Amino acid sequence: MGCCSSSESKSEWKPLEEHSCTDIPWLIVFTLFCVGMGCICGFAIATGGASRLISGYDSYGNTCGRNNTRVEGVPLSGRDMSEKKFVFFLDPCNLDLINRKIKSIALCVSKCPTAELKDYKDVKDFSLNNGSDLCSYEISPTRYPSHPDRNTKCPKLPVPPSKALPVFHRCIPVDISCYVEFAQAFITFVSDNTALRRVVAGVVTSKEIIMGLCVLALVLSLIMMVVIRYISKLLVWILTVLVIIGSIGGTGVLWWLYADHKHALDNNGTSVFGKEVASDNVKALLVYAIGATIFTVVLLLVMFFMRKRVALTISLFHVAGKVFIHLPLLVLQPFWTFLSLMFFWVYWIAVLLFLGTSGTPVKNNSTGVVEYEMQGALQYMVWYHAVGLIWISEFILAFQQMTISGAVVTYYFTRNKSQLPATPVLSASIRTVRYHLGTLAKGSFIITLVKIPRIILTYIHSQLKGKENACARCMLKACVCCLWCLEKCLAYLNQNAYTATAINSTNFCTSACDAFVILVENALRVAAINTVGDFVLFLGKIIVVSCTAFAGVLALNYQRDYTVWVLPLLIVCLFAFLVAHCFLSVFENVVDVLFLCFAVDTKYNDGSPGRQYYMDKALMEYVENSKKMDQYKPSDGDGREMKPMTSGGTAA
Repeated sequence: MGCCSSSESKSEWKPLEEHSCTDIPWLIVFTLFCVGMGCICGFAIATGGASRLISGYDSYGNTCGRNNTRVEGVPLSGRDMSEKKFVFFLDPCNLDLINRKIKSIALCVSKCPTAELKDYKDVKDFSLNNGSDLCSYEISPTRYPSHPDRNTKCPKLPVPPSKALPVFHRCIPVDISCYVEFAQAFITFVSDNTALRRVVAGVVTSKEIIMGLCVLALVLSLIMMVVIRYISKLLVWILTVLVIIGSIGGTGVLWWLYADHKHALDNNGTSVFGKEVASDNVKALLVYAIGATIFTVVLLLVMFFMRKRVALTISLFHVAGKVFIHLPLLVLQPFWTFLSLMFFWVYWIAVLLFLGTSGTPVKNNSTGVVEYEMQGALQYMVWYHAVGLIWISEFILAFQQMTISGAVVTYYFTRNKSQLPATPVLSASIRTVRYHLGTLAKGSFIITLVKIPRIILTYIHSQLKGKENACARCMLKACVCCLWCLEKCLAYLNQNAYTATAINSTNFCTSACDAFVILVENALRVAAINTVGDFVLFLGKIIVVSCTAFAGVLALNYQRDYTVWVLPLLIVCLFAFLVAHCFLSVFENVVDVLFLCFAVDTKYNDGSPGRQYYMDKALMEYVENSKKMDQYKPSDGDGREMKPMTSGGTAA
């Protein structure tokens, strides 16, 4: 299981038709860990945590809809609530902002009041007619109007009409206007600032525009993938020209809008609120214009110094474009990964909530209500569950990387592309499930080992903010930064290790060592191809964000009198960047896999009879020309031709 346990003196890079299982011990460990996660879920369900969360429970430890056992020291516990399946809050609008819960006594009732109850007589009549205690259980319904504790143990008048949630059996007011007070309290809690209220109002006013721009960002990302697929050879120059025009043009438009808005503010008389909105827009446009100018200058300088290397990516992107032509299902990988992560995260959050209500019932002496506290082994279950969140999430991401690697490796080492499997991506997924889940478990666990201490240190830093001295703060930030850099380096090495596993069917450590050696031997190529390739993909992301932001500026310009632009534009740009990153990261993975395959190909083959190259001729010409043929000499390899993934055909 260790990385130094390989007994091979010299690894052979040979694409295999038949794969073998790798890292079986780690697959067993990961399987046992997942079984442990399932046991935690089962424990939460068996101890009533799931039932309490879904069915609801009152303030005295009784779960609604079932017969309960008595909680020591709580006389109102242990009641039979089989006929009372809904949770009713005496004051549903009393929200505890800090603890994120309703700060009110909860009772189990058989029916939610569907009509407004204006006085305690109406409350009494409702209780007598429906068998639902709307005051604390020790108070008889006949005493509701005259009981001395009715102000604290009976619902706040008037009782609003409510309805039960479909799944969680909570009585929620039909008119949610009371929660507007919560929103106002939240704004006051964050900052008692009129500008903040105007910004929030701007987001609400522009919600249709924001949604439309988010859809536009998704469409532009898909179009960018299509552009890469069909005109990859021209993509580099198209992106370069568009970024230059877009950055300069966008900066000019922002300065023009700033001058236009400032002139309108200085000359036109509007209401006080209109002047405040206009002033905010002028300031925001000035900040955007200055930022865009600085960004444009830096971007043009970088492009000037990288102008020679930009040409090196054309052939590589051309081959990557061919990959997407033959493997179109690669474009859908972000969707499947996103759905898998969403499904797992929903499950994880549900189990965490189950655990939160599976604790030991303890009476709060100050309020007299029952609270569930996590004690003893339950606390360790929560930590185990937290580790599972990171490990399994990284495992899902690693599965995507291995699937992409397997599909691209099959494409690269198949001489006759007409003999590719009918669905190479699906075949790569099946092969990964059948042979290499242990390798994914080990690789994702290594990332988890680095990510956990980084998250812990980040949490400690946030908790000690303002309390620690400057030296401690600097050391914490340095540790977090170092762990972040280590995580990124290991993630890159893991991706290449998965490619090596897809080629050789070797275990994780052997694959990582072999990939590392290849990368070191081709360090200059890695620097040239990956740097320029990542830069070009970054340009693609900038195009998507710039087009979305430009459309947003034009759309919001029609609402200049009553919309603050700051937050809507930030939301749209952030979403556009995330969407573009998800799609173009697949293309980036393909480029990285192609490069490692190419490096292996040039190491063991030289184009002579019996040792023909597998690569596309355009890629070979691109690298050979860039390295000046007289300075490049292929490695002797092992003197034998590499075995193709599928026999037959000639070199692509």
